[in-house]
Amino acid sequence: MPSSHRAKTGGGILSAALVICALILLAAALYFASSVFAPLAFALFILAIVWPLQEALETMLPKGLALFVTLAVTIVVVLIFASMIAWALSAVGDWLLSNVQRFQVVYAQATEWLEERGIFVAGILAERFDVIWLLRLFQDIATRLNRLAGFAILVFVFLMMALLEVEQFRRKLVSLDRQELIRATADLAAKFRRYMLVRTVLSVLTGVAIYLFALFTGLEPAPAWGILGFALNYIPFVGPFVATLLPALFAIAQLDTWQAVILVFAGLTAIQFLIGNYLEPLAAGAALSISPLAVVFAVFFFALLWGIPGALIGVPIMLAIIAYSAEFPSSRWVATLLSGAPGGKDKG
Repeated sequence: MPSSHRAKTGGGILSAALVICALILLAAALYFASSVFAPLAFALFILAIVWPLQEALETMLPKGLALFVTLAVTIVVVLIFASMIAWALSAVGDWLLSNVQRFQVVYAQATEWLEERGIFVAGILAERFDVIWLLRLFQDIATRLNRLAGFAILVFVFLMMALLEVEQFRRKLVSLDRQELIRATADLAAKFRRYMLVRTVLSVLTGVAIYLFALFTGLEPAPAWGILGFALNYIPFVGPFVATLLPALFAIAQLDTWQAVILVFAGLTAIQFLIGNYLEPLAAGAALSISPLAVVFAVFFFALLWGIPGALIGVPIMLAIIAYSAEFPSSRWVATLLSGAPGGKDKG
C-alpha cells in the first residue's frame, strides 16, 4: 500500500538519520575526550598482545609478580623503541644543522634555473623560504614525542588494571551467555598479535633495506634513515610515504646530480612497494585482509582525532570493528564492506 510504503520509507530515513547523528556524537566524544579514550584504546591493544605472556607467567609465579614482570617487559620494549626514534631524529637534526648551507645553495641554484626560463615566482618563494624550518620541524616532532610521556603513563595504568580484570571479565561474559562476544574477543586478540608480528617483521626488513640502500648510495646519516624507516612502517601508507620522501629531500643536498637523486627516490619507492604490496599480503594472509580504502580512512580519521597515537592505532581499531561486526547478523554487512576478502568473516 502507498501509505505503508511511505511509512516504511520514512522510518528508514529516520533510522539512518539517527545512526548518522550517533556517529557524529561518538566522533565528537572521542575527540574531546581523547586524553582518556586514546590511552584506553592503546592499553586494550597492548593487553591483547601481552596477555599470553601474563597467562604463562601466572602458571609459574604469583599473579602480582607475573603482572610486574609483564609490565616491566612491556616498558623495556617501549623504551627501546622510543630511544631508537629519538636517536634517529637527533642524528638527522644534527646533520641538518651542520649542513644548512647545502640546502641554501640547492635552492639558489633551482631558483636561478627557473628564472632563466621565465618562472619568476620561484624567486619570490625562495626569498621567503628558510631552510631552518626543516630543523624546527624535527624539533617540533621531538617535542611532541616528549609530550607522549604522560600519555604512556596513562596507557600503562589502564593496562595494569585491565590485566588484573581479564579473567573476571571473561567470567562475566560466560555468565551472561554472550558466546559471540567471547568468540569475537578471542579472535580479535589473535589478529592483533598476528598484526603486530607481521608489522614488526616487515618493519625490520624495511629498516635494514633502507639502511643498506643509503650506505650504497652514500646518503647520510644511513643508520638514522634505517631506524626511521623501521619506525614509520608501523603507520600504514603515511609512514612509508614519509620514509621515502624525507631521505629523498636530503639527497638533493648531498648528491651531485639530479640523476642520483632520482635514483635514490626510485630505489626507496621500490623498497616500499615490494615490501608493502607483495611481501605484506603474503605474510598477513586473508585473516588480516582489510579494504585499502578502510585502512587509509582509519589512519587519517584517528590521526585527526588523536594525533600520532591515532595514526598508530587506527588500523587495529578497524580490525576490531570488523571482528565484532562479523559476529552479529545485523552488522555483518559492515564487516563485509570493510574487509578486503569477500564474505565478511574470515575463516583463517
